[in-house]
Amino acid sequence: MKKLLSIAALLLLFVACKETVKETSEEVHGKENASEQSTEATMNSSEENMAMSYPSELTNVFKAHGGMDTWHKMNNLCFEMNGKSGEEVHTTSLKDRRSKIENDDWSIGYDGNDVWLHEGEENAYEGNAHFYHNLMFYFYAMPFVLGDEGINYEMMQPTELDGEMYNAIKISYNAGIGDSPKDEYMLYVNPETNTMEWLGYTVTYMDNKKSDKWSYIKYDQWEQVNGLLLPKKLTWYNVKDGKPTDERNDLRFNKIIVTETQLEDSVFAKPEGANVVNR
Repeated sequence: MKKLLSIAALLLLFVACKETVKETSEEVHGKENASEQSTEATMNSSEENMAMSYPSELTNVFKAHGGMDTWHKMNNLCFEMNGKSGEEVHTTSLKDRRSKIENDDWSIGYDGNDVWLHEGEENAYEGNAHFYHNLMFYFYAMPFVLGDEGINYEMMQPTELDGEMYNAIKISYNAGIGDSPKDEYMLYVNPETNTMEWLGYTVTYMDNKKSDKWSYIKYDQWEQVNGLLLPKKLTWYNVKDGKPTDERNDLRFNKIIVTETQLEDSVFAKPEGANVVNR
């Protein structure tokens, strides 16, 4: 029988997500103190300065999804999804991108310095934990993660995908940004609503070489969560001649929480028995 994660670890995650729910309830009833208001004003001022560096086309996309000012107010994001080995709970500290993923048989985390893996039994996790620790967060948190520092934007010609025309924005990274600075993304935008509908991307993590092999995800189901338009489902497509053809598989997201609550350091700390995972 497979060993379950320690009760203490599960309780810690439950408390963290429970606190985010509590914070959301308090915000709805207007319970803000002077310190929170001061922090909000500082973030808004910072956002105004940052927005000046974005192309207007991308700024319109951010606005259509709730706005970067709203995104920058948030401090944590939690969601559940059904991964290849069962249900996973993903928790991310938005300002510093510390993260934690929990499954019944394993957990993966990033404490700000190291990526760690904790397994209930030997070889319980199948895959590259370092590569996976923030992968689904980045796909899920589109388009907002495309407002990070060190990103370059290039407006492309309108592109047809699956019979529809989209405005296209190409994204590349400066050297030394993230684990895979040679990755490239293509954001495909509905010209009428300014919402993103497709994401094209290359993967260079394994060999760190620029790639011309593009993968595609369709974003066609969204929901409002605390002022932000976030995806309910992502659909990966098969690709032929560099373009998406038909649906391959999809992922659905549940119990989505995004709030201003700042999570405790202990949520992301490497638990006893976990191992640091190098790239």
